[in-house]
Amino acid sequence: MNNAADFHTQEDDVFGRIAGRYDLLSDLFSFGIHRLWKRRVAALIAGEPWTNLLDVAAGTGDVVLKVARRQGLQSDQKIVASDISPQMLAIARRRATRLTVPIEFRVLDAHAMPNVADDSVDLYSISLGLKICERKLALREALRVLKPGGRFIALEASNISMRWLHRAYLGYMAVCMPVIGWIATGGDASAYRYLLKGIQDFPTAEGLAAELRDMGFAEVSFERLSLGIVAIHVARKPKAAGP
Repeated sequence: MNNAADFHTQEDDVFGRIAGRYDLLSDLFSFGIHRLWKRRVAALIAGEPWTNLLDVAAGTGDVVLKVARRQGLQSDQKIVASDISPQMLAIARRRATRLTVPIEFRVLDAHAMPNVADDSVDLYSISLGLKICERKLALREALRVLKPGGRFIALEASNISMRWLHRAYLGYMAVCMPVIGWIATGGDASAYRYLLKGIQDFPTAEGLAAELRDMGFAEVSFERLSLGIVAIHVARKPKAAGP
């Protein structure tokens, strides 16, 4: 299945509805550990040479704000934070007013970004968004907009290598996520249903790495965090072949 969460933005504006509670949900579901994951992603992004950074499914801006705080940007460097939810981006934009680093916020659908030119982005990042996307469409679009040699970095749900522990983790989430989600979202059942299904049905780290290679990415690698609850995938768009 390409969309692990079976979420379709045209049918349900759940992230618009819970935008104001999304950060609380993330803290509750992960006991705040998601902040460490995103800090690691931001460190990887800041350590890469780039002029144009496109952060897709940016949500409330956690990753790009961490990048902006870590990295004293040069005058030629540009950050674009995009999301399909205007409500989520509005929160990110409000949080960014405290920064001196300019960030452009754009409402974009990860599946199709016609206003982003081919071969125009040095670094494409996405955090915890692939599980609610049609992955093939989103990855194909990432490959299109990246410059030859451009870097792809994704933080996403993964699998704990010890199967018994992974099953225990999924069991815990199946029990606790509905309760936490119901309380935190004021009874919006779809909010936690998508998140839980996305975690349960997402590929293993090895599986997603294989998908990236099949899509045409090169130099694919991944790093498991928190025993494998999530993984950071890094890849590169192949450079154009010489004459």
